[in-house]
Formats: sequence, C-alpha cells, structure tokens
Amino acid sequence: MEEADDIYDPAFVRDVFDRCSDKYIAFSYWCSMGFTERWRRQCVAMLDLPPDPCSGYDLMAGTGEAWPHLFDAYPQIDSIHAVDISEGVHRRAIARVGTMRADRIRFCRDDVLASDLPDEGADFVIATFGLKTFNAAQHDKLAALVARLLRPGGRFAFIEASDPRGWPLRPLYNLHLRRVLPVIERTLLQGAHDFAMIGEYTRRFGNCAGFATALRQAGLNAEERSFFYGCATGVHGHKPG
Repeated sequence: MEEADDIYDPAFVRDVFDRCSDKYIAFSYWCSMGFTERWRRQCVAMLDLPPDPCSGYDLMAGTGEAWPHLFDAYPQIDSIHAVDISEGVHRRAIARVGTMRADRIRFCRDDVLASDLPDEGADFVIATFGLKTFNAAQHDKLAALVARLLRPGGRFAFIEASDPRGWPLRPLYNLHLRRVLPVIERTLLQGAHDFAMIGEYTRRFGNCAGFATALRQAGLNAEERSFFYGCATGVHGHKPG
C-alpha cells in the first residue's frame, strides 16, 4: 500500500482511474447493488435549480453517469462543462455522450485543483463520487474553487460513498469493502489492484462533514445530508447573493 499522502497525488489518482476506466461503470453499479445510481439521482435533486436557463460544472465527471439525471431533472440546462483528470474515463464519457445530448456537454481533461476555470461563470457545480480521491487539504482547495466558480446565488451538490459510523451493520459494510470488492476484482474483472483502491479511498474518506466545513469556510451556505444509514453522505447549498 502506498503512503497515505501518495494515494492522493493527482498522477496516482489519474493512473488508477485510467487503468480501471473500461469496467468502472459495471463495477460501481453491481458492487453497490445499484445504489450509486440512486445516490446520483438524489445528488441531482439536491441542486434544486430554478427554472431559468443555466449552465455549470460536473467536476471529477468520470464517465458521465450524472448527465442523464441532470438533463432529465433540469431540461433548462444549456450546457455542462465536464472536468476530469483521467484520460481513460474521459474517453469512455465521450463514447457514451452520443445518446446524451452531446451538443450541450463540453469536456475538459484537467486536474480540477490546478485548472484555470473562469470566475463566477457557473450557475451550478456538481460532483458525484469524486470527493474521496482528495485529502483534507485538497478539500479546502476544492471548496475555494467551488466558491470562485459559482455566480452569486449559484448552487452546488456533492455526494460520496461514506463510512456508516454508528450503523449496526457497519461491520458487514466494511467487510464488503475490504474483502468482497477485491475478490470481485480478481475473479470477475481481472484487475490487479485498482478497484480495491476505490474501497480504500472510501474507508479513508469517512463522510462529507469535513468538506461541508471547508465549503462554509469558503463563504458558502452548506447543508449536510445522509443516505441509507450513512453509506453515502452529501452536501449541498448555494453562494450567498
């Protein structure tokens, strides 16, 4: 296992998701028993966008699973700017976009924390299952980025698989992350290590409480949410003004 800080290095994260990109969608869906799709819909609902035409960012966009939910819930969206560090998942997203209103999606392969995105140009910012690949210091930078990207009144929503502390079935959940996922990886997905890293990121992440605090310190109004006994947590809110 890499040292704790090394697994959050952007190059390390990029390589993990490049290698597992071809099977990431199937892995995340089946290994979460379909909960990832449910949680994506709930994250999109947390945005609670007004009916006016709008545009915004999908950060750590992955293979674009959030886009159908965004367009279904908010047909007034003019465009989504999708940002992700992994070229592998970026290619998968491009391949899938043909059936998902491609004319309204713009891609940017970049490290969001090092990107030069314009100030106050977004009506919304969303990210589904990307927070776990950042450490606490990086969460502070990400919160500052969200505050910079949003127009006054702009909205945000994040969701992430989490450690359900206090849930009586937490030992079974952790057994799933520590033992079941690596077995699935070895026997069905023929992976060496990468999908097991997703479980490792989830265990280290904990929940969205720390990131919610970072968003508030960045000047945003933020409210935390818990889903399915804390197996996922979210944070949503808006930029004052």
